[in-house]
Amino acid sequence: MVRILVMCTHNSARSQMAEGWLRKLAREAGLEADIWSAGTEKTLVKPPAIQVMEEIGVDLKTHSSKTLDDIPYPDNFDAVLTVCDSANDACPYFPAQTRRYHVSLPDPSGHDLERWRQSRDQIGRVMNVFVNHLWVGLWPTPEALEQARERARPSIW
Repeated sequence: MVRILVMCTHNSARSQMAEGWLRKLAREAGLEADIWSAGTEKTLVKPPAIQVMEEIGVDLKTHSSKTLDDIPYPDNFDAVLTVCDSANDACPYFPAQTRRYHVSLPDPSGHDLERWRQSRDQIGRVMNVFVNHLWVGLWPTPEALEQARERARPSIW
């Protein structure tokens, strides 16, 4: 079983959507995975994140914003993926065997639902690349995740 953590500053939007995507995609691929998300600060899961993920069949209604203190065995992850620059800068130390990834994803907060959907889809594209690599027995390269982010970047950003 692989343990994956997705981190963002508030654990309220991007990291929550990434966690939802990873759980869905890993389940569909038949991968055994323990997937969590956390923030450097605890707030709440934003309603638009819940709404747009529900549109694709991912339920975030029971999710809550968490910090590492709220996660069992917080120093025992195979991979940690930060999805915002602030969380990447503030990311705590993890043991050497933990793979660290960073993909800077734009924050949809304060925008309309269409922007939230675009963010959801971009995050989904990146998480799909992540899971596809795991499915064939490889860890993704940072370049593969960055390419997925760029290919899924809406032209209005």
